[in-house]
This record gives sequence, C-alpha cells and structure tokens, in this order.
Amino acid sequence: MKTSDKEFFTMNRKLASTARTFFCFWTLSLGLSCLFLPTANAQTQTPTAAPLTLQQVVDIARAKNPALLAAQQNILATKAQEVQAGVRQNPYFTLYGSNVTLPARGAANPYMYSLQVARLFERGQKRRWRLDSAKSTTEQTTDLYQDQTRQILLQVKIAFTNMLLAKAALQLAKNNLADFQHELNISSERYKTGDLGKLDYERLDLQMAQFETDESTAEQNLVQTSDQLQTLLGYEKPSDGFDIAGDIVPPTLMLTLPELEQRALAARPDYQAAQAAVRVADANVKLAYANGTVDPTLEGEYDRSGTDNSAGFYVTIPLRIFDRNQGNKATSKYQAQAIRFSEVAARNQVLSDVDQAWAGYSTSKVISDRYQGHYLAEAKDVLTIAQFAYEHGGLALIDYLNALQDDRTTSLNALTAYAQTWIAIHQLSYTTATEVTP
Repeated sequence: MKTSDKEFFTMNRKLASTARTFFCFWTLSLGLSCLFLPTANAQTQTPTAAPLTLQQVVDIARAKNPALLAAQQNILATKAQEVQAGVRQNPYFTLYGSNVTLPARGAANPYMYSLQVARLFERGQKRRWRLDSAKSTTEQTTDLYQDQTRQILLQVKIAFTNMLLAKAALQLAKNNLADFQHELNISSERYKTGDLGKLDYERLDLQMAQFETDESTAEQNLVQTSDQLQTLLGYEKPSDGFDIAGDIVPPTLMLTLPELEQRALAARPDYQAAQAAVRVADANVKLAYANGTVDPTLEGEYDRSGTDNSAGFYVTIPLRIFDRNQGNKATSKYQAQAIRFSEVAARNQVLSDVDQAWAGYSTSKVISDRYQGHYLAEAKDVLTIAQFAYEHGGLALIDYLNALQDDRTTSLNALTAYAQTWIAIHQLSYTTATEVTP
C-alpha cells in the first residue's frame, strides 16, 4: 500500500471517530431537550385571566365584535361617497385631423388639424345638494351603526347576566349538595345504629339524585352561557378559563320615568337616524329641482387648415321643453312627506319602548325585593327548624323533605328574579340609549 493510501485511510478513521463523538453529543443534547421541554412549556403557559366586569365586557364587545367592525367599514364606505358627490364635471379634449398626407400648398383640399376643449357647467347648485344629500346619508348611516351597537350591547349584557346567574346557580347547587351530603351522612349513622328506618334512609338517599342533577345541569348552563358571551365578544374559540364577576343582586334606580323619556328622545340613535332621513329627503327634493335646470356646454376650438389658423367656440344649451324632471320632483316630495310621518312614528315608538321597559323593571324589582327582604330568609329559617326537629324525632320525613324542596325552589326563584331585574335594567339602558345603572 502506498504512503498516500495509508494517509487517506488514517484520515477517514479520524473523521469517523469525530462523527461518532458528535452524534453521541447530539443525541445526548436532544434527550436533555426532550427531558426539560415539558417544564419549559409549563413555564410559558398563559396564566388564567382575571374575571371581567360588565363594563370591561362591554368595552371588549365595542372593540372586537365582528358585526360592529363590519358596520364601521360600512360607515367609511358611505363617507367615501361624499367625495364622489362633490366632484365637478370633467372637461373633454378632442383632437382630429384630415387629409394629413396632402401638402399644405397646391392641394385642392390641404391637410387640416382641429383641437377642441369642452366642458359642461352645472346650474341650480346641483353639486351643493349632492353634497348635502351625501353628508346627511353619512349621518344616517352613523346613527344606524350606533343603533346596531345598542342592540349588540344589549345582547352582551343579557349574556353577561345569564352567565352571572349560571355561576350563582352552580354555587347554590354545590352548597345544597354539600349540605344535603352532610345531612345524609348523619342519617347514615342513625340508620346504622337503628335510630332511623331503612325506608326513611333510602328516601333521603334518593333525594341525592336531584341535588346531583342540579349540579350537573348548572355546570352545563355555565359552559353554554360562557360560550355565548365569548362569541358576542368576538373570541374565535371559547376558552374554559373565561370568567366574569358582578353582583347578582340588582341595584335600585334613582331615575324617574319622565327623565328616562327625555334621555331616550335625546340619545336614541334610531330616532336620530329617522331625523337624518328627513334631512336626506329634503336634500333629495332640492336636488330633483336642481336636476330640472338647464346645464350649458361651452366648447373652444382651434383649427389649422394648410397654412391658415382659426379659432372658434360653441355653446350648447338643451331645450327642456318636454323633460323637466317632473316625475322625480313629485316623487321626491312624496317620499319626503312619507319620511316625516316615519319620524313621528319613530318618536312615538321611543316613548312606548321606555314606558314598557319601565313597567318591566318596576314589576321585576318588586318581586326581587320580596325575595331579598323576606322569602329567602324565611325559607332558610323554615329549613333550619325542620332539620333540627327531624334530627330530634319531632318532625316526619315528608315534612322535612317538603321544607328542603321549598328552600331549594325559593333560592332558585330568587336568583331568577334577580336576573330578570338585571335584564329589565339593561332593557331600560337599551331603550334610552344611555347607561342607567347607578
């Protein structure tokens, strides 16, 4: 074997040894990375967000609800039409030639070139009324966007209330289940010592199914209401870590019905949109009359024929003998009158909505106050007495079960009454387009 061959094989063995060393080091590094990867991922997990208040939920909906974002783009598109409404008529430029292959002299018909510039001049302040109509349309579109915002925020507030109710119902179900489990444990000891009959114990045990069902149903309702609220907030996918916080007991409003009616007339966007529609209609009437005026066209011309130059002008005025835009004038007037009646109807609807919402709040508040001030405490008192009497043999099992059922029903009815009052308050905010919560 030659010396060069020996050096070649020696170098290959060194390279192979180096490659094996690198492979072992890379495998060890990969194993260590896999070993510590779960720890690294656990450290980078996002912590659970703090519970959101009603105001925070409303702010998120304003910023991220897809329907509102789409409506905002519609406002921008309508705003762009103001630019188009304000444009002036473009001039026309014409250049033509004839006999261009013939010489300037000596030909029977020498070459000729002609340059013309023409422009239509609008009369009757058409541009002004177009701009007026476009701006009023933008105002109307903005008011409609505010009305859509009002409707979506009502849905958000109701969804928030439903989730708050679901949380309270779940906590109540858990508490009831824990209390009854404690009572069942005591009854189990009494049954084992012979102080309680088998029939009574099994009837108590059967009641556990209802409390367990209440807990499972409350958990399901909480998940569903949470998903509904997150969807309204614009979240792409509902999160299990989403949570809210708020007082389930509704407040007392300090406003009167006349004050709420005045608020509504001043702030309701649908009523403001009806008023803007009147302004649009008035502008369209003026534009229809302006479109019936004559628009002259003025044209200037420069000609060169052979070695001769000349200039001229034209004025074109249409003779509006037959078409004076009569039909559009009459149509715009009737439409304007119809829109004025619609404005009156919108005003009446505002007052009716406020009155109905106030009636709903007044009734709901009376019912919730009854539970808060009397029935809840009384139901708990009855259950405490019945439980003590049953445990000491002074009350029949059926009476104790009835007291247990009454307490459970009263607590759930109280939560429902609270939620209905909150929804009535949100309805008042919706009908007045203002925040009425103190």
